[in-house]
Amino acid sequence: MAPVTTVPRTADVVVVGGGTIGAWAAWFLRRSGLDEVVLLERETLGQGASSRAAGMVRAQGGTEAAVRLGMFSREFYAGQQDLLGIDSGFVAQGYFMPCFTDPEVEQARRRIEMQRALGLEVRWVGSDELDAMNPSMAPGQTLGSSYAPGDGYIDPPRNVLAYTAAVLGAGVRVCERTAFTGLLVEGGRVSGVRTSAGEVATPRVVLTGGPGLAAVGRAAGVRIPAGGARHQVVVTEAHPDFAPERLPMVFDLASGIYWRPCEGGVLWGMSNPEEAPGEATEFDTRYFELMRRRMAALLPTTGKVGLRKTWAATIDFTPDHLPILGPAIGPDGPIEGAFVAAAGGHGMMWGPGVSQAVADLTVSGTTDVLDVSDLGLDRFDEHGRSRLEPDPIALPFPEVTQR
Repeated sequence: MAPVTTVPRTADVVVVGGGTIGAWAAWFLRRSGLDEVVLLERETLGQGASSRAAGMVRAQGGTEAAVRLGMFSREFYAGQQDLLGIDSGFVAQGYFMPCFTDPEVEQARRRIEMQRALGLEVRWVGSDELDAMNPSMAPGQTLGSSYAPGDGYIDPPRNVLAYTAAVLGAGVRVCERTAFTGLLVEGGRVSGVRTSAGEVATPRVVLTGGPGLAAVGRAAGVRIPAGGARHQVVVTEAHPDFAPERLPMVFDLASGIYWRPCEGGVLWGMSNPEEAPGEATEFDTRYFELMRRRMAALLPTTGKVGLRKTWAATIDFTPDHLPILGPAIGPDGPIEGAFVAAAGGHGMMWGPGVSQAVADLTVSGTTDVLDVSDLGLDRFDEHGRSRLEPDPIALPFPEVTQR
């Protein structure tokens, strides 16, 4: 079955956005028993942030919601081969979050206690043990670290291939190069969608869109405080120090730098919290050079080898670094049958969990993936400020969205 370029007249549900969230949501909705599931994508599947991500997958979140989404998604990726006959290339590499100050140690220990209470396999590792388990990292720099052996990474292009095969194999109607242009509402309830290829009558709609979600919301008459920000990733040349058995994954919260093995080298990424939000795909050499010094101090061999790949992509974020999962809210209140799903910059990390949760909400109004009672659009004020404390384990995105 090939993607279609015409839209059907009717559907049981329409999903807007063919990235990680939208595509897996469409697949979960089809598995729930809905017959006519339509997936709208303005360009082609995975053409946006999904294909340019770094693929980090961890359950070491800073809030219960983050941990539950991470655990669900990690388990989903690990079981894809048996479920689908194809997978997203998940590797359980093990993931460290080192501490450099006493307050960071205290925060990490409290976080580990919370994570363990939710069933996550995670433990505190002292500085000497961290050095022994990270032979390529400069020794004697940390006070210890949290460590989750089951955290790992996926291959983003393979993930796009996996969800493309999954939705097509499940019978989802994929409409590529078809833009969502509006929501049809009657009596406070969804009655259909407008698209660049015509209208589709439907009682259910799921709005996704990654960095473009705010624009999707505006087309639907829904204010969604989600933004886009530049994120940069590089891959170094190969070196024996970067052999996978010598290179667990690390997230340096102090700088927002993370790294993992990649094709014999190191893939590492960074975001500039002082940069204004918005569309940005050009590589910022100045900021890279600033972060490169920090990276060389932590992983010295990176300062001695060249780069094989560099790229920048616009990825999404929310003001509190938490997901958005709940009803769409228009000028007259919640719109029955319409739901919003955003991963807040964690599309690969939380994608399957967010997708299953929004599929559940769309079909039954509840979900067992996590408690979503505080994760809807109603947590934001008119300025996009959230009443929730932000997830402290996140990339350093801007604290305001572009309006």
